[in-house]
Amino acid sequence: MSVQVLSALRLAHFRNHAAARMAFDGRPVALVGPNGAGKTNLLEAISLLSPGRGLRRAGAEDFVQAGTGHGWKIAATALDHDLETQSLAHEPRQVRIDGKAAPQNALSRILRQVWLVPAMDRLWIEGAEGRRRFLDRMTLSFIPDHAEAVLTYEKAMRDRNRLLRDEVADAGWYEALEAQMAPAATAIAANRAHTLDRLDAAQAGDFPRADLTITDGTGDWPALWAEGRRRDMAAGRTLAGPHRADLTATYAAKSMPAAQCSTGEQKALLLSLILANARALAADGTPPVLLLDEVAAHLDADRRAALYDTLCDLAGHTFMTGTGAELFDSLGSRAQIFQIGGAP
Repeated sequence: MSVQVLSALRLAHFRNHAAARMAFDGRPVALVGPNGAGKTNLLEAISLLSPGRGLRRAGAEDFVQAGTGHGWKIAATALDHDLETQSLAHEPRQVRIDGKAAPQNALSRILRQVWLVPAMDRLWIEGAEGRRRFLDRMTLSFIPDHAEAVLTYEKAMRDRNRLLRDEVADAGWYEALEAQMAPAATAIAANRAHTLDRLDAAQAGDFPRADLTITDGTGDWPALWAEGRRRDMAAGRTLAGPHRADLTATYAAKSMPAAQCSTGEQKALLLSLILANARALAADGTPPVLLLDEVAAHLDADRRAALYDTLCDLAGHTFMTGTGAELFDSLGSRAQIFQIGGAP
């Protein structure tokens, strides 16, 4: 059943919200209101209680309420911890946990989050970068240390790319950086493979099963990098490594690649994976927060009812948005409904 993961949320000068205070009791939350009312902004605020740039991948300066010279602040009570993140007067984003300064990555050890937003509807038909980001977000939910491996790898790769662009020929410089990249690359590949195993085991219920594979995600990286330096120098960048991996999905019941499925089927496959991610986290004793933006808009009434039944049975805390309260009728008293903007 649903679990109270997030009990309170407070905002100051965030997007279109000069101030907001909300209290939650553990039931699924539906934020209802017209377009532009600020529903997605509330989900985005919650998403910033995890490492990274949030569900819209915006910069800290984009969160400041228009027309003010203030910074912004988000505070929440989650699983008996006080979480805060803010950026004041264009300063870098800061995080505090239980009143003490902390790195962003520390948030993922307290609050596990998964989300689905309309921009992800084209995940299976657009570039590999978005699919890697989707996979790494799920991986981070299982393995908080994954963020450190990715940061270590990307920092060393940027330095290697700089050498390539400058056409540095000294092999020693490359070997030193590749020695830093290799263990991080191995960890990234292992973490991603673990995530696919967890998702495979946790898919169930009323949404179609997706069979997942990672292409070009593993290899003898030191050998490949050493052999490819001339080619990489011509390209000005590193052409082999886990940063080039791609996630592919197949609609299992039809043996059809996700990219060839209908729009509705692609959405259903995404929902299946998001629910599997949440289900696996709950099985670990770490009930997640699910952020589902406009999730009901493209589902028929039967599929909506099936989704809501699943969410109510799931040991997690769900936050959804929709333009009309009728989208959530089948939830009845099982949900908290908040009117955002418009008529009460």
